[in-house]
Amino acid sequence: ALGRDREGGKQVNLIPGDEPRDVYEGVRALVAQKVAADARSWVTPSPPEAFGVALEEDPHDEGLLSPEEAAQEEIARAAQDEIERSKSRRGETEKEAAVRRAQIVDGLVSRKVVKQTVMTSVYGVTFVGARQQVLARLQDVVEDLLTHPEDNAEEIARLTELGAITADGDADDDELYHCACYVASLTLEVLEELFTSARQLMAWMAQCARLVAQHDQPVSWITPLGLPVVQPYRRDGQHAVRTLAQTVVLVDHSDKLPVSVTKQKSAFPPNYVHSLDSTHMLMTANEMDHRGLRFAAVHDSYWTHACDVPVMNDTLRRQFLALYEEPLLEQLLESFQLRYPGVEFPPLPPRGDLDVTEVLA
Repeated sequence: ALGRDREGGKQVNLIPGDEPRDVYEGVRALVAQKVAADARSWVTPSPPEAFGVALEEDPHDEGLLSPEEAAQEEIARAAQDEIERSKSRRGETEKEAAVRRAQIVDGLVSRKVVKQTVMTSVYGVTFVGARQQVLARLQDVVEDLLTHPEDNAEEIARLTELGAITADGDADDDELYHCACYVASLTLEVLEELFTSARQLMAWMAQCARLVAQHDQPVSWITPLGLPVVQPYRRDGQHAVRTLAQTVVLVDHSDKLPVSVTKQKSAFPPNYVHSLDSTHMLMTANEMDHRGLRFAAVHDSYWTHACDVPVMNDTLRRQFLALYEEPLLEQLLESFQLRYPGVEFPPLPPRGDLDVTEVLA
């Protein structure tokens, strides 16, 4: 709704449809289509990216990664270099190996395989994170097949022939790793296709957060209900104290420490959206209270007595419309410009053609 992304809105049921849509199933179906096509005629997937944020470092963040983050990035690059320059153990060309791996996962891409990556896309999941998520799910799928061999003999034979299962009847983790790289790339690619405006908006928010954090200021904003929000992320001061018995690491969380540009940037898009979600919930709660009706909520799950559900459904939609008809992004940009007059913030990205009044239909 924030980016007026019509296709994204359709996927998450913001506009009317013949039946409820499942965004995880929608992503799965598109990934499965691409896999089936690649299994017959290989097309190189897009470079691995976070949802809207490229894997390469932001030059402005150089030197600000934690040791764990830096190690993760190094592993990702080493893996990509290995994939690009290596030949398959079977003596295949890179293209032949790619087609075979598409054939391996053709039919294995379930809703569960892509769900975690879709869920964490709003948090700017990296290719490394998506790959690990997909790999764990693919390993589960193969293990489930091997646990019931009598019911899956044909599929086990197919995967054995393609190299995903060894001659000893075990999952080939190295082969599944390469398959996970492929499926993760496709999943991130599909997310960018489905949520184009959301991707552009996330990138814009990240840029603004970086500019603010570079002035050693935490990103802050005020919600539509007047609640001030300040991101607390700073570079932790760590000191290792070595004794004869052990090494103790002392961590300083002082507000006087420099802000973490990387954490401020990656956390701002999801935190801002969560603040709008909580605003919508409170607006709905207030209106229900004004009507003298019971209301309870946990995150995005709203409850009332069964006899009052139609009223609650109407109320939450009208409050949603009242919230998102406000020029929220313009107000956010104006607040940044007023507080940091010397900073040149990027212009707002173009938005889609979603009509938010359709939520009332």
